[in-house]
Amino acid sequence: MNIKLMNKIAKVGTDVFGAAYTVSDAVEAPDAIMVRSAKLHDMPINPELLAIARCGAGVNNIPVEKCAEAGVVVFNTPGANANAVKELALCALLLASRDVIGGIEWALTIEDKENIAKEVEAGKGQFAGNELSGKTIGVIGLGAIGGMVANAAKSLGMKVIGYDPFLSVMGALHLSRDVKLVDSYEEIFKSCDFISLHVPATKDTKGFINEKAFSVMKDGVKIINLARAELVNPDDMKAAIDAGKVAKYVVDFPSTELVGYKNTISIPHLGASTAESEDNCAVMAAHELVDFLENGNIVNSVNFPTVSVPHSGGTRICFTHKNVPGILAQITTALGENGVNIENMGNGSKGEYAYTIVDTVDTITAAVVDKFNAIENVIRVRVI
Repeated sequence: MNIKLMNKIAKVGTDVFGAAYTVSDAVEAPDAIMVRSAKLHDMPINPELLAIARCGAGVNNIPVEKCAEAGVVVFNTPGANANAVKELALCALLLASRDVIGGIEWALTIEDKENIAKEVEAGKGQFAGNELSGKTIGVIGLGAIGGMVANAAKSLGMKVIGYDPFLSVMGALHLSRDVKLVDSYEEIFKSCDFISLHVPATKDTKGFINEKAFSVMKDGVKIINLARAELVNPDDMKAAIDAGKVAKYVVDFPSTELVGYKNTISIPHLGASTAESEDNCAVMAAHELVDFLENGNIVNSVNFPTVSVPHSGGTRICFTHKNVPGILAQITTALGENGVNIENMGNGSKGEYAYTIVDTVDTITAAVVDKFNAIENVIRVRVI
């Protein structure tokens, strides 16, 4: 198996692959790709390519739909960098509350070094801030990162309100019982001193922090955005800052419109930039690829469903196909017509696409695979 590295990937991750793998940035016809930030939208998809693993949560740099159409499974690593982003979110909360950056910059301008202590005591008042304890924070998105931020904010003595229309059972179980869950964005907008964003940029969330949202918020609200720049309408944010509606905006994605703008702190995308996070993401991505390439199992894919079946031995047939009525019946009928007995089976769907695993003790010839590939709405058939 050939694994192409599109970025520098932590060695602890590439070491997961055994001797049967060639892992390099020079691979020309990869079976799988590992990537961090490299943009793949213009990259041709070679016929051998089975999977792409993003060492991180966001997949904006990958043509996800194009990959799905070609039967290429795209993985990400949710939660692997959660602690790193959570810690930066805590830093962002403090930077929004206390003018630490302004104070540091001012201290560098003091020329009278002999009397610097006196100068500091005389001038420090202009950088006074507020404490977090007792303030109310709204956390929008309570996944791996948002849940950790909510719990950490609670431990700092903050009142925490959370909203997530897609909160999973596992996410709810890990959430502090003291976090108050609400049913809408508006409930957070109207009652919080701080708002922290932890949702992906989708057609429903792009620009949802806008003039309408600001009109509901408290005056002097502080907004933390370590998720995606696209969540916030930059022109509306500037207007809200000018009007005093937003006291501070801390964002991990510097933009042309807002970098250097007053009361805006632009961090150069450091959310997951820790050695530990990069290691965690690389290891998780590598294990996802190994399990898929060797066993056909899919876990943490963004374009195909989770289907993980214990391998009962013999031959495993993996069908990547469209999620349309009757497709499973066509597959099982084709298996029977070609003398293939199903020993074990797993199936799942995600949007327009689906995935089926079949275990059998029967031999599968190339001619039989060709018949399976000829089934309408089957994208790819792989025999392991």
